[in-house]
Amino acid sequence: MAEYLEFDWKTSMISHDVHILSIGDLRKPKVDKARSVEDLRSFIQHGTDEQLKTNMQQDDATLLRFLYARNFNVPDAYLLMQNCYWYRQRNPSLFADLVPSAPDVRKAFENVLPGVLGARDRRGRTVLILYATNWDCSYGLASVYRALLVALELLIADVQNQANGLVVVVDWTEFSLRQTANLKPSMLKLMIEGLQDCFPARFKGVHFIGQPWYVDAALTVIKPFLKDKIKERIYVHGNNLSTLHDYLPKDILPTELGGDLATYNPEVWIKSIQPKMGT
Repeated sequence: MAEYLEFDWKTSMISHDVHILSIGDLRKPKVDKARSVEDLRSFIQHGTDEQLKTNMQQDDATLLRFLYARNFNVPDAYLLMQNCYWYRQRNPSLFADLVPSAPDVRKAFENVLPGVLGARDRRGRTVLILYATNWDCSYGLASVYRALLVALELLIADVQNQANGLVVVVDWTEFSLRQTANLKPSMLKLMIEGLQDCFPARFKGVHFIGQPWYVDAALTVIKPFLKDKIKERIYVHGNNLSTLHDYLPKDILPTELGGDLATYNPEVWIKSIQPKMGT
């Protein structure tokens, strides 16, 4: 079984057969996407948030990102848009020059903070990986977060990622006590707020592996800020990679994650987004 943090993340097994639909899937009504887009646009236009109305993009593609992120619940999608807009207004330094070619973002990409696997999982989800030990602390946790935001922006441009969601694997193997001291609680809280409540992406699973005890202790600070749904999607495997493979097949994983593929090369994904990097 997976090793759990002392504050007890919830867990559950998933089906490995993506061809079998659950009863819930069969009963799920078909969404009228065009109608939902118009309803959300009407929400914005008739709402009282004048700054959102004036400054937020309202093209179909943008509105669909927020609708997918909230399962086409229009009021929830509108609230997410508001959260996203005002979060950015409150944190201008995070979003200044937030492009793939920004020096701190590019360095984080090179350090696999994050990286993106080339193949999807069995449920069609893109997998992001973060190799925490690669962080040399010459740039702050804010830069890692900025790189993650850039990667997410690139990924959610793909409708398949909007619909299927994303999976994240954080490898803490050999993460040092000195590095842990740079996991500032204020930035961790800001990251949780942004990713959980202010960004139009669906995180279907977050997997921690190889975490030492002092990382466990540091991460306790984020628990009060996590919603129950997110807590239920956090899986902590310790050094037991076989439990990670219960969720992510070995044939899409690099060897350092116990997979069948070669060592992850960050330049492959960086090169694939080169046209967007301005280089």
